[in-house]
Amino acid sequence: MASTGFPAWIDAQFATARPGTHWAFPQRATEPVFSAAESFWTQAVRGADQLRQRVAFALSEIFVVSATSGELSVLAEPNVAYMDMLANNAFGNFRTLLEGVARAPAMGWFLSHLANEKEDPVTGRIPDQNFAREVMQLFTIGLWELNADGSRRLDGGGQPIPTYGQAEIAGMSRVFTGLSWAQNWWGPYDWNLPMNYYPQYVSGSEKRIVGGVVIPANTSGPESVRIALDTLFNHPNTGPFIGEQLIKRLVTSNPSRAYVGRVAAAFANNGAGVRGDMRALIRAVLMDPEARDPAKLQDPNWGKLREPILRISAWARAFNAQNSAGRLSFWGYDDPFDNLAQLALRPPSVFNWFRPDYSPPGSIRASGLVAPEFQITHESSTTGYANFVGDVVSTGFDVRFFHPDNPPIVGTYTAELALADQPDALLDRLDLVLMAGQLSAGTRATIRTAIDAIPTTATDASQRRVQTAVALCMMSPDFVVQK
Repeated sequence: MASTGFPAWIDAQFATARPGTHWAFPQRATEPVFSAAESFWTQAVRGADQLRQRVAFALSEIFVVSATSGELSVLAEPNVAYMDMLANNAFGNFRTLLEGVARAPAMGWFLSHLANEKEDPVTGRIPDQNFAREVMQLFTIGLWELNADGSRRLDGGGQPIPTYGQAEIAGMSRVFTGLSWAQNWWGPYDWNLPMNYYPQYVSGSEKRIVGGVVIPANTSGPESVRIALDTLFNHPNTGPFIGEQLIKRLVTSNPSRAYVGRVAAAFANNGAGVRGDMRALIRAVLMDPEARDPAKLQDPNWGKLREPILRISAWARAFNAQNSAGRLSFWGYDDPFDNLAQLALRPPSVFNWFRPDYSPPGSIRASGLVAPEFQITHESSTTGYANFVGDVVSTGFDVRFFHPDNPPIVGTYTAELALADQPDALLDRLDLVLMAGQLSAGTRATIRTAIDAIPTTATDASQRRVQTAVALCMMSPDFVVQK
């Protein structure tokens, strides 16, 4: 990136093929869910397509499916199929991505519109409204009507205007009826194939959805879904809503309205008249003047808390972490008291591990700012993370409680050990591989003091010096806060 520049690197990443599918990852019958997580970590850490991997992870935190739900918690197939769908569509068009989400069996299972039947006035049955609500609230248009810059539109009384109500949820719920497994309503469970339409279960009622759109009675299932998703895709909220979510996941928690507006404009038109071009959207997010402005490094309100999964993935990537079998089988690290407080593929709800508008009590909330990742950050999780990092750097990521046959995942510090007796050179290297060149003078001095406190003549001095430096870097605000 340093030699080619950011735009050329982004273009090269757009052209980089995936290393393979998650679906094809070797499945271990005795540990099916572990293999899904291992596939996630293997691609996230080792894949040459780092931009795709990072965007796909961001999308997974917007279009949430959690492996804590029913069949999703005991099978690898739904989770690897869903990850593949997100990765395959990360650089395509948002409309295609949205349909992929809506028809993914894992999403259908998680938000209960798989095998969702039409209403029955005799029994009083109504279609499930779960996905119908979240496809609007979380996946496309949000709760409130927005201006082009993502600010809320206000009515004549100065109040925000809802984008939909219960009537629109009910109408949308009838849209998502008649979808089930690809081959047969009751299965087999084809997790890697989009859900199919079964006319006998599709609601034939008129469907009133957002924006005053009315889908006529007796419209087929495929046509009803097309109209509904087209309506959401073309809604003026979708560009600023999704654009701001991606900014928050990739760049900063508190973008300016102008920044959101520029990203929304790229969503609306990629420069060639195409709406929803994910490449144009991603490029706009990453290359915006605010995202690239060096002055922002000094702005205390700029940036984002690096979520725990991204902290440990940075360590694994920087130091080629793996176990003696060459595997990355991370598992069991969601305890806020002992480790990371966040487990890949297993958020607690459709709202992810943290909500995008979360603002912690104190100075951040008093300033009118948000800090989503602070929803899983508190005194206990901060202490747990510090202790965990110390253990991981010194002895490795030990998963034998969950994987009795798997040795710990350890980092390789060969280059760092060669600099153990040169603290400034060692910190220069860690500043490069971990800190993006943002190691502050104050933090550097603190870590340098800790390194110097270990005499070069002490037992295992080189190893202890390097481990101390790496662990303290990973605990520092310079690393934990991304700018």
